[in-house]
Amino acid sequence: MLMRTDPFRELDRLAQHPVGTGSWSRLSPMPMDAYRAGDTYVVAFDIPGVSADAIDIDVERNMLTVKAERRPTAKAHDVQTELSERPLGVFSRQLVLADTLDTEHIQADYDAGVLTVRIPIAERAKPRKVTIGVGSGRKEISG
Repeated sequence: MLMRTDPFRELDRLAQHPVGTGSWSRLSPMPMDAYRAGDTYVVAFDIPGVSADAIDIDVERNMLTVKAERRPTAKAHDVQTELSERPLGVFSRQLVLADTLDTEHIQADYDAGVLTVRIPIAERAKPRKVTIGVGSGRKEISG
C-alpha cells in the first residue's frame, strides 16, 4: 500500500492556484497515478519536458522520494518571454511505502515524459501455504 506524506499539499495547491482560471489539472507540477498490477505496485509520474538526467529517485527506509528539475528551454540572453505557463524549477513527491513492499528491487523507466516506478510486493507479504499437525497426520491449509 502506498501513502502520501504531505498533509499540506492541498493547501499549497490552493495557494498557488490563480483565481478564476478554472483549471485544476495544472496544479501539481508532478501529477501521479498509483495502482496495483499483480504482485507489483506501479506509480506513474507525469513530468514532461524533463530530461532523464534531471530525475533523481531515492529510497530511505520506507520513504520513496522523486525529484525532477524542469529547466527553461530558451538559452539565449536576448530572449524576451511573452507567456510562461509551464512551471520551472525543482519538483518533488514523497510516498511512504508499506513494510510489505520490497524496496530493494524497485525499478524505474522514463519514456515520453512519464516516469514509471515499479515496486514489488515482498515475498514475506505474499500468501503462502501453512502446514499444521492434526492428530497423527498433517493437513495443508491456505494462509
